Amino acid sequence: MSSIPHEQVSPGKASLFYDPKIRGYVYQIALVAIVVFLVWSAASNAIENLRAQKIASGFGFWHNAAGFDVNQKLIPFSASGGSTYGDAFIVGLLNTLLVAGLGIIFATFLGFFVGVARLSNNWVISKLAMIYVEVIRNIPLLLQLFFWYNAVLKPLPNPRQSIELPAGALLNNRGLYLPDPHLGPGGSLIVWAFLIGLVATLVFRSWAHKQQAATGRQYPLGLVALGLIVILPTLVYFVMGRPVTFVYPELAGFNLRGGIQIFPEFVALLVGLTTYTAGFIAEVVRAGILAVSKGQTEAAHALGLRNGPTLKLVVIPQAMRVIIPPLTSNYLNLTKNSSLAVAIGYPDLVQVFTGTVLNQTGQAVEMVSITMAVYLTISLVTSLFMNIYNKRMALVER
Repeated sequence: MSSIPHEQVSPGKASLFYDPKIRGYVYQIALVAIVVFLVWSAASNAIENLRAQKIASGFGFWHNAAGFDVNQKLIPFSASGGSTYGDAFIVGLLNTLLVAGLGIIFATFLGFFVGVARLSNNWVISKLAMIYVEVIRNIPLLLQLFFWYNAVLKPLPNPRQSIELPAGALLNNRGLYLPDPHLGPGGSLIVWAFLIGLVATLVFRSWAHKQQAATGRQYPLGLVALGLIVILPTLVYFVMGRPVTFVYPELAGFNLRGGIQIFPEFVALLVGLTTYTAGFIAEVVRAGILAVSKGQTEAAHALGLRNGPTLKLVVIPQAMRVIIPPLTSNYLNLTKNSSLAVAIGYPDLVQVFTGTVLNQTGQAVEMVSITMAVYLTISLVTSLFMNIYNKRMALVER
């Protein structure tokens, strides 16, 4: 029998497009190209429209003199002093960071307190916390700001009839006036003592936590912090001969003179942001605590721990891995909600830069773009730090 020759056929080479990795690169490059084209088209269209309407563009306005004043400022700013639009941007940015930073701190403490109170065995405390959360969360923030500003702060008496508070403070419809401290010779040592005590407290706290994790022994962190942060600067204050004098607010005509003025717009915005965001944080905290197995609490009680130490040492550390992600979202919302300050006249970035500066220069594209970039940067930085903290609090399997 004659054998039939078999010709060996090599398999055909598959197209590169069928490679999932190559296909993924192609899709990504195409998507980036489309986005770049859309951005370029929008920018070109905006530039042509500005030219057609003879509206100036660019950032040459940055060093032009600002023809307005700002009542609350953390840096020197004055229209008569030659301040520029760039200075106005910094003033608005610092005011935004101030109210957002303080709001995050206060809302965190208040939210944790209310969230724990919602799980209290005391019926009255639990229901009061529930009412607070349901009322605050279901009223628009803008209406709450109007309430604090127009219904609470504006009806206060005028400066001539100011309400006298302890330590020489005065309260009226133009704000809260506090004594203004002035450091004399050697007064800077008090500041340095406070900063050194604060750093030493943080170092001791880190060391104490490591020792507790290794040996189980607890150290009196509260007493050490009290001694380093409060008692140490106080001792320096008396040793240096009390080199701090206070300028108290006093009536001068129809207004008050001297002291530190905290404007009602700032107070209304801070209180509104704090109470509103705390309602959402409280629910996040409650959900995080409920996510921890009840057996953890029972085991802690079996070891002799009371409710307070059990919550602090056992429940909260485990609940943080559930709390942190939504907590980050609430921090971002608080920062963005601070732009509602324009409704009550607080000079934040939106009110000063996107409001007054835009009206004077007419360069809306640049103003809005810069403001959007600032809020985006603040949000990204906040998310970065919270993600780092979240990784530190994550449970490590052994």
